Order: sequence, then structure tokens, then C-alpha cells
Amino acid sequence: MDSDAHIEIRLNPSLKDIPSVDWDTCARALGPRPLDPFTTHRFLLALEESGSVGTGTGWQPLYLTAHENGQMIGCAPLYGKSHSQGEYIFDFNWADAFQRAGGQYYPKLQIAVPFTPATGRRFLAREGCEARAMPALVQGAVQVAAEQGVSSLHVTFCTEDEVIAGEAMGLLRRTTQQFHWHNQNYTSFDGFLASLTSRKRKNIRRERAEAQAFGGTIHRLTGDQIEPQHWDAFWEFYQDTGARKWGTPYLTRAFFDIAHETLRDDIILVLAERDGTPIAGALNFIGEQALYGRYWGCTEDHRCLHFELCYYQAIEAAIELGLPRVEAGAQGEHKLARGYLPQTCHSLHWLADEGFSGAVEHYLKAERRAIGEEIEILTGFGPFKTETREEQD
Repeated sequence: MDSDAHIEIRLNPSLKDIPSVDWDTCARALGPRPLDPFTTHRFLLALEESGSVGTGTGWQPLYLTAHENGQMIGCAPLYGKSHSQGEYIFDFNWADAFQRAGGQYYPKLQIAVPFTPATGRRFLAREGCEARAMPALVQGAVQVAAEQGVSSLHVTFCTEDEVIAGEAMGLLRRTTQQFHWHNQNYTSFDGFLASLTSRKRKNIRRERAEAQAFGGTIHRLTGDQIEPQHWDAFWEFYQDTGARKWGTPYLTRAFFDIAHETLRDDIILVLAERDGTPIAGALNFIGEQALYGRYWGCTEDHRCLHFELCYYQAIEAAIELGLPRVEAGAQGEHKLARGYLPQTCHSLHWLADEGFSGAVEHYLKAERRAIGEEIEILTGFGPFKTETREEQD
């Protein structure tokens, strides 16, 4: 299909049909660190080749590419969805309302990284082609949605720039929130602690001491330091957490085998070991501007070990790597006391039914006001010193 006289839009049922160098050029993933580890060709292909997406998963690949004069200038990770699982910006209430009114909400289309609540570019463009590629990809995605007769198109965890541009193109804007840690040029974890009020600083030190009392050692592993047996242990952790949170884990065992071969340079694996046996772990991905905490699990319960592996080890790693922030995943107001402040997240939506679209637009305006007020209130309860907050030593 043609988005205009010069740009051709294509649907691709497999990432193997798209040269990795073309995709990664658009994703800004050819340097020593990818801008976003989750939109690299290797990460998305690992999801596909492992069977984590594809037939029977409710995530059917339909990768979108934009071509101009024989060159790929843009792409987007597009999927056909038969449910709303694994998205983290929830539209279950929209689906329920539409279906109670006699509509059919599924299938729908989703531009997203499956199972990954991390903000990043969703309309990937070759440098210098952004002004042409994004409008072409948006127009192409909406056209695909209309031609396939689906209820809606959703773009989740996109950037603020994308949401501004998308809204100008007629898409609906949605605001949600997460908790992120921001690196204020700290040179050590103690430097970070020094920025906190006395009470919060003492609480974190106490939690770290309690976590270390589990009777073993904690290791941060990356690249060739990660060995196949580490994935055997982490798979057990992941299954336990996945079964409790989602019923069935989203990723297959094969994903972690592929990750060992193609993704381990993008990964920091934090393991708590006792007598040489891992008993808990946290999986992080490394980007150019952030460390992304993704999965955690354990075979033994130890007080504060979750906070240590998921939050404090991530902060230490980000400081060592000079990364500006840590994104610790979806939800969790408990992160606030540990230095993670509320952060606005964005998504874009297109709904085929005009009446339903109008109702959702009205809802989103009210939701944005509520989210803004909540972020303001929560930020005020943050653990950091301020000019008006005296330390209580």
C-alpha cells in the first residue's frame, strides 16, 4: 500500500523477512549500546523464534515497514491481538463496555513491544527520515486496521514526542504512570543516599542489611559472565513469578536460550546465591539511556531480598554505567520510598467506531487530570531532601 506518492508501506509476517541492518538502523541499535534494547531486531526476533509471540499466543506479528526509493526508512513492531494480556496499559474496561454495547473489541492491532512496559520509540525511523516515516507509518497502521475491520489500533509506551505528533494526526492520547529512578550525577550509592532524608536513608540501609543476611552472596553478571546454568535457575524463578502474576508465563523457555546466544550483552542478571546455588534473581536490560528492570523471582523467601535485587542493585549498576535512569517496570507505589519517583507514560489510540471513540476521548481527559494530580501528590511524598523538608536526625 502507498501512504503517499513516494512511500510504500508493507506488512511483514516475520522479522526474518526484514534485514537486521535495516531494522536496527531505524531502531538506532547499531552502536555499542542500543538506544532501546527492546526494539532491536535481535530482541523482537527472539520473541518470535522462541514462540513467545506467534500462533496461539494472541500476539500475531505484522511488522510494519516504510520504503522510499527502494530504501527502508521506517518500521514499527505491529501485532494482531486477540486479547489484552501482556500490554500493561490496560483497556479491559474499554473492551467490556464495547462488547456490552454489542460490538466486537477483539481482534485489535497493537504497536508495542510484547510483555514490556518500558517507554521507547514505537515508530522507528532512519536518521533524517523521521518527518516522513512516522506520518507514513501511522497512516499505514490506521489503513491496515480499517482494511482488516478491527475495532482499534493502540500504540503503547511511546515517547512524549510521538504522542504529541500522533495526537496532531488525530489519534487519542492516554496518560498513565510508572516509577523511575533518576541519576543526579551520583558517583556512588552513598552519594544517592546522601540526597535522601535521614529517615529514608536509614530505612534503605536497614533493608539492604536485612537482604544481605540471607546467608549467601549477590552477583551482577553480564555478557560472557552469564552461563547456560544461570538461565536454568532463572527460568525456575520466572515460572514462579509468572504463575502467580499472570497464570501462565508469557515467555517460553526457548526465549532464555536464545537470549543467551544473542542478547546477553544487553543484559544484567542479578543472582543471589548460597553455597553455589541461585535462590533468587532479577533480569535487567541495558539501553543507551536507561537500565530496565524486567523480571524477578525466587525459590526462597527472604526479607527485603526483592528490594535489594530489583531496586538497589539496579541503582548501583546504573551509577557504575553512568546511565541517567532506571525503569523498574509497571506499577508499585512501594518504589517511591526507595528513590523511584512517579513518571508520566504515554500511549496513542485509534478507535474505528466514532461514537465509542468520542466516549473514550471524554474518559481520557478525565483520566489525564486524575493522573496528573496523583503524580503531583506522590512526588510530594518522595524520599528526597527539599529546601522545606528538614532532616530529622
